[in-house]
Amino acid sequence: MSVVRVCFLGTPDFAAQHLQTLLKDSHFEVVGVVTQPDRPAGRKMQLTASPVKVLALSHHIPVINPENLRKDPEALKTIQSWKAEVAVVVAFGQILSTEFLNSFNYGAVNVHGSLLPLWRGAAPIQRSLEAGDTQTGVSLQKMVFKLDAGGVIGERKIILDDQINATELYSKLARLGCELLEVELMDYLRGNLAPVDQDENQVTLAPKISKEESLLQFIQPARKLHNKVRAFSMGPGTYIISEGKRLKILETYFTEKNSDLRPGLISGLEPEGIFIQTAEGQLILKTVQLESKNKMTSQDFLKLMPRLKGDAFV
Repeated sequence: MSVVRVCFLGTPDFAAQHLQTLLKDSHFEVVGVVTQPDRPAGRKMQLTASPVKVLALSHHIPVINPENLRKDPEALKTIQSWKAEVAVVVAFGQILSTEFLNSFNYGAVNVHGSLLPLWRGAAPIQRSLEAGDTQTGVSLQKMVFKLDAGGVIGERKIILDDQINATELYSKLARLGCELLEVELMDYLRGNLAPVDQDENQVTLAPKISKEESLLQFIQPARKLHNKVRAFSMGPGTYIISEGKRLKILETYFTEKNSDLRPGLISGLEPEGIFIQTAEGQLILKTVQLESKNKMTSQDFLKLMPRLKGDAFV
């Protein structure tokens, strides 16, 4: 099979790692890249190019960054002028039109951060951890107009423990996704792999995370709160309000053993952290961060804001 001309669509570092895989593979020629527009970032909120754009430009690959590809016919004409044979989409961040999907001989494929049909949507990694899944993975799917509903070409699985957070899982799934491009993508293009339809009865959804979800409520079970802390570690994070100040909760453990105190009260001050009674079990705060402060251990926090067992933490 001759070298396959690829149009790549993606935005964050997760996508850039997949682009790098294609650039290193002699079976592919990336002829153009589509990414999100430059966005304000950092403390100074300076306009910053996406990791995918930075990588593409460093390899002298044409890049366009339309605000809304579906409503930009000129951008679509540019893409079609590249004469790519397949589109590879990884964390692009926009809904694609049927006209776009039909612009390539082999259609478009997508690397998605879950074992489809589980966790279709914008936040599969976070929602899987939030739900307390013991297994997740990454899928290569043939794209159709319905979001994340195309046939699955291949997948890689990973077992999850109670402590892995989104940042760590993101990195592991990126490596597995790159493997799918190295192996299954070429097998699919050669006609050796056929997409397998998803079971619509098994679909779960992974909607985008809102900032309102970040507040931890001790009227919920400790396990659920702990899962949220690790799920939201990449953003938007989690917090509680303590003495009128926002306290970010960065790292936790939990025990399903209850104290004799009501939810929201400090049930223990131990070397491993601050124990808070919840609706079920105790949440153990290990690493926290006060507003305008660096992150700190719970022990260092107690030096700044002393607490006693039985005190209300919120």
